[in-house]
Amino acid sequence: MEAIFHIVERNIWDNAKLKSEYEPISVRKEGFIHCSTKSQVISVANRFYRRRDGLVLLRIDPGLVKNEIRYEEASDGVEGKFPHIYGSLNVEAVTDVVDFSCEQDGSLCLPSELKD
Repeated sequence: MEAIFHIVERNIWDNAKLKSEYEPISVRKEGFIHCSTKSQVISVANRFYRRRDGLVLLRIDPGLVKNEIRYEEASDGVEGKFPHIYGSLNVEAVTDVVDFSCEQDGSLCLPSELKD
């Protein structure tokens, strides 16, 4: 099963690791955690996280996620189906945490560790 990805601030992720569970506000508001496939990461990052510092990109193994993952159309008209984790994310499902820093112009690019 192909990895899915989630963008989060490093300090929030560090706190989640202490609890062994990551549950962003989107779970309470929408019922799920927004994720992306590898091919969707950069468009999502540049749409919602441009010019933001202190971010990390979580690589998630869907086979290790305890809660349901559904691939669904975005509600804002963006084409494609996006993976959504319904409920919290168990931290052991995260197989890699990669610094996700802005370029000089504020844009985000796929970190070299994830290019294959």
